[in-house]
Amino acid sequence: MKKNNNKKSAGVLIGAAFLMATSAIGPGFLTQTGKFTDSLKGSFGFVILVSVILAAIVQLNVWRVLCVSGMRGQDVANKVLPGLGYVIAFLVVAGGLVFNIGNVGGGALGFNTLLGIPTMWGYFIAGAIAVIVFLFKNALNAMDNLTKILGGLMIVVIFIVILIVQPPVGLAAKETVVPSASMKDIFPAILTLLGGTVGGYITFAGAHRLIDSGITKKENLSEITKSSVMGIGIATIVRIFMFLAVLGVVVETATSPAHALDPSNPAADAFLQGAGQIGYRFFGLVLLCAAITSIVGCAYTSVSFLKTFSKTIEKNEKWFIVGFIVISTVGMALAGQPAVLLVLAGALNGLILPITLGVCLIASKKPSIMGEDYHHPTILLILGIIVVIVSAYLGITSLGSLTALFS
Repeated sequence: MKKNNNKKSAGVLIGAAFLMATSAIGPGFLTQTGKFTDSLKGSFGFVILVSVILAAIVQLNVWRVLCVSGMRGQDVANKVLPGLGYVIAFLVVAGGLVFNIGNVGGGALGFNTLLGIPTMWGYFIAGAIAVIVFLFKNALNAMDNLTKILGGLMIVVIFIVILIVQPPVGLAAKETVVPSASMKDIFPAILTLLGGTVGGYITFAGAHRLIDSGITKKENLSEITKSSVMGIGIATIVRIFMFLAVLGVVVETATSPAHALDPSNPAADAFLQGAGQIGYRFFGLVLLCAAITSIVGCAYTSVSFLKTFSKTIEKNEKWFIVGFIVISTVGMALAGQPAVLLVLAGALNGLILPITLGVCLIASKKPSIMGEDYHHPTILLILGIIVVIVSAYLGITSLGSLTALFS
């Protein structure tokens, strides 16, 4: 019996990691990677390195505080400052809805690229697939399995494209350590990646999943830490693979000259120019996987921010998640193509980050929240404070640059 429980626990830990990672790896994630690799070339490797370090600090702090306390983000915030949890929940859910409208659009583009299905049909097919996941009796297990399968498929497909385009790995490695691009161009990219990887609802996705499964308190700290690091690792692998796949197209290599990318869809154009029609179809498959998993992760996490405020939402969580997906789908069908909205949503999530991380850091030192016998690592606290300051600074200074960057 214990063996089965351990197996179930391991499945949830891996599922939480993939939920966090695939929530981060949405259509905006792919678009950002294509745009920034095209503009920064090899220096985008440095952006990835810095954002991964910052994201790991965020994850380790947030997951520890939430899972050890056994409280979701909004409840921790209300304990720190009564009423703040409602503000954060509003910001996260509003941001999540914007993201999810874009995710539905990404799913339609994926269907169109892969199978030639008209985008209007694609909106509703993508939404329907996500809804079906939550109609299963054990919806959380279905969600875990979906994110694992589609997340793994994305990694394999992008790796195949890397083998075809043969990117200059030496150049990428060198510029990851010593970037040639100016810091003025690098700062907005770091903010956008940070927002797209751990901003808004994304950093809470896995932690809330563990809380829902009862993997909480100090005795489970090592498992909680492993799951959070695994989530960052999975998202990082996909980011690096996408970077290399696009880099092999936008810079001159031993086998091909440098190519200019179509600014309206740089990532898809990179796959098309690098690997022909098969590469283009592969991108459609990656985009579809990214969109479906993000729709599911976003809807689940956004509703988890509301359920402690209402017994009705808590009892009917599954149907509120379905409703969230339906609203996102209809919103996309009515709004048309919010391409700019999708990319900027990642950056705006970066502005929410210093608030949510700051709340968790304050909570980490409160025995009334964490328990009398919990001691938060000093190094994590110090690094967390640095990330709050850096992300707040980047957020304020990069607002003007972001507008120009995506115009």
